[in-house]
Amino acid sequence: MSNNLYCTTDKLSDIICDNYSLLQVMSRFGLPLGFADNTVEEWCEANQVHGETFLAVVNFVAHPKEASTDLAGISVPALMDYLKQSHHYFLDFQLPNIRRKLIEAIDCSTENEVAYLILKYFDSFVNEVRKHMDYEDMDVFQYVNSLLEGRKNPDYSISMFARDHDQVDAKLAELKNIIIKFYPPRGNGYVMNAVLFDIFTCEQELASHGQVEDRLFVPAVYQLEKRLDATKVCEVKKPLVEEPEEDTEMTGSQLSQREKEVICCVVKGMSNKEIAEELFISIHTVITHRRNIARKLQIHSSTLLTIYAIVNKLVDISEVKLNL
Repeated sequence: MSNNLYCTTDKLSDIICDNYSLLQVMSRFGLPLGFADNTVEEWCEANQVHGETFLAVVNFVAHPKEASTDLAGISVPALMDYLKQSHHYFLDFQLPNIRRKLIEAIDCSTENEVAYLILKYFDSFVNEVRKHMDYEDMDVFQYVNSLLEGRKNPDYSISMFARDHDQVDAKLAELKNIIIKFYPPRGNGYVMNAVLFDIFTCEQELASHGQVEDRLFVPAVYQLEKRLDATKVCEVKKPLVEEPEEDTEMTGSQLSQREKEVICCVVKGMSNKEIAEELFISIHTVITHRRNIARKLQIHSSTLLTIYAIVNKLVDISEVKLNL
């Protein structure tokens, strides 16, 4: 079954055994367990869930390359409720759970500056996710509710959301890489490996969530707009997705001596102008070095760069300003 798209006559028990990650989709649609031998159609009808929308999301999450993005039969309110419940899942359950495990894994009870920086970075990531999802809950979904009521805001469109829609899973990728490659081993690795597993899972789920919004939700809302404003043809702009750079191992040996010097200056809190004066180079050269450092290490955060510098003994912790 795993190579085929699911259909309304498939038993839910077979689908879940085939792909257990779809349990999360079920819960976000409000479908309970205990479905016995009921099919998708039967169990959705019994629980007043829009079956075609549920099946469209299930197939997209399970088979993103093969799944059809045909919007016929999809209910925008049902899809929006699913996205709202996904937000609750990430913000109120999954991310707080990862934070608790992370605190246990990195032993924040001791004087551990690297642990502090890791936790600080995770908290900044959670704040970004919360801001991202609050905007969707309070602005985007309210706009869609107005469309469903037959009212269209002339100053806003779903294409504006699509154009600026950023993916929030990238920071988790950086965090897991810094932990895997550089965090000093401390005792039993079971807890750290468990939290890393959760971070990997969360990263994948956030990416899938963003794709559902981009490829199902945005086009469905665009059709709503077209029906309300048939005289105006609007083109939904797909979110800009940069091609991923080639993966590069984060090892200090690939950095030039000058790049290491620039890193030391950055983690000491120096501006580009101050770095240029300190190293007797131009500001343009400083910016080029910083761009090359980010490309080589795949680190785009000053917090994670500080962790890298401490772990690799490029600076002493006493030289780093932690902004406590």
